[in-house]
Amino acid sequence: MLVDSHCHLDFPDLAGRLPEVLARMGEHGVDMALCIGVNLEDFPQVQALAEADHRLYATVGVHPEYTDVEEPDEARLLALASHPRVVAIGETGLDYYWHKDRPEWQRQRFRTHIRAARRCGKPLVVHTRDSAADTLRVLREEGAGDVGGVMHCFTENWEIAEEALDLGFHLSFSGIVTFKNAAIVKEVAQKCPLDRLLVETDSPYLAPAPYRGKQNEPAYVKYVAEEIARLRGTSLDAITQATTDNFFKLFKHARRP
Repeated sequence: MLVDSHCHLDFPDLAGRLPEVLARMGEHGVDMALCIGVNLEDFPQVQALAEADHRLYATVGVHPEYTDVEEPDEARLLALASHPRVVAIGETGLDYYWHKDRPEWQRQRFRTHIRAARRCGKPLVVHTRDSAADTLRVLREEGAGDVGGVMHCFTENWEIAEEALDLGFHLSFSGIVTFKNAAIVKEVAQKCPLDRLLVETDSPYLAPAPYRGKQNEPAYVKYVAEEIARLRGTSLDAITQATTDNFFKLFKHARRP
């Protein structure tokens, strides 16, 4: 089985055709997907997806790109994370590409998520863009290694990857790894220890080749796994087995379907 470790099935482009999206998951051998929360206002829809289909789990968090939304505190995150279908805290992190003028506000929100994760014992789903050094620094300062997590849609170089791995984090690769000009991502996908590797779509974004530029969906995580297998000179079965095992080891509250 394959697991899409990061998707947004509650977003309108996918929610509007959910039966078709879920059916295609099965046709492509993708047996589970993690639906990622990006703000608290829309979390009920994410939770409802996980409640309605045994192949789906959820996370709760507020993405750093979302500014005019309910600001999370630890108590609120802990209450929502207590739901049995919620397996992680996030998507959280730092994004200096969109909001480089407000770094301290971002860092404080990130710290709130890390503290909530440590208190509930669930891992983190971390977003970082143009902010790798600060992301790693905050993770270290807050003791995030105690719960671990995943650096989602990883696009940094091997030096940053090693620091994240040293903190106990996993690296997740999206459709970007299939892009011809993604040499740095391909290098890291080759070097990442097999027991720290995850695959994702980040759908509806970042569709892999041969669907680049089109709407992404969980079924297409197969193409991510195929490219990583090619880069590492191994079989698709080996990558499928490893990434699936890694998913369930990291997200301990998830159960195989």
